[in-house]
Amino acid sequence: MLAGVSVTWYTWLEQGRRINASVDVLEALARALLLDDAGRRHLLALAAPVPATTEAIEQAPDALVRLISSMEPAPAYVLGPRWEFLAWNRAQARLYPMIERLAEQDRNLLWVIFAEPSARGLLVDWPVQARRILAEFRAGTATLRTDPGVVSLVERLRATSTEFADWWAQADVAQFQTRVRAYHHPRAGSLVFEYQQLTASEWPSLKVVCQLPVPGDDSAARLAAWRDMA
Repeated sequence: MLAGVSVTWYTWLEQGRRINASVDVLEALARALLLDDAGRRHLLALAAPVPATTEAIEQAPDALVRLISSMEPAPAYVLGPRWEFLAWNRAQARLYPMIERLAEQDRNLLWVIFAEPSARGLLVDWPVQARRILAEFRAGTATLRTDPGVVSLVERLRATSTEFADWWAQADVAQFQTRVRAYHHPRAGSLVFEYQQLTASEWPSLKVVCQLPVPGDDSAARLAAWRDMA
């Protein structure tokens, strides 16, 4: 009633039948369901046509590699459309040395967060951070939900992580938000960085993630000094 649609039409929508769901009707449903902005965008993304295939990107453009290198001593990396690691700078390798030893199929941010024990020990407040990242992943890959690479990743994680399996079933979505992230680094000690994400206009399917030094904090300097002494 609130959305101005019939019970039959809404039932067919939930059943996944082939019906015409215009943007105006979906917007009305979002308002009736009291969805936040992330939920509204996700609803519209689910109604959009799914691309038949998405081209795999094997490496980051040189310009982005040079960009994250210039961000030293702040840890930074480039993610592909399936959240695969395409490039990272030396500071990121100092923060998370395991990144350089991962098998190619495991070089994915979601896999690292949920399936790599070293990452779980590194992140302070892992459950909160991991659940937020999962919600952002679901929202960010909605148009790739039938992509073989995304499907395979989700199935592997469901079989590997009980937390992932439980949280994935809850279908939470969230848009990226700048936030402070804390780490328990085994060599450099307690670290904090401001977690920031950029999208290059020339390569909109890629993400540049940078962990900026927090004003007045020496985490970046201590991380760099650890490597210099190692």
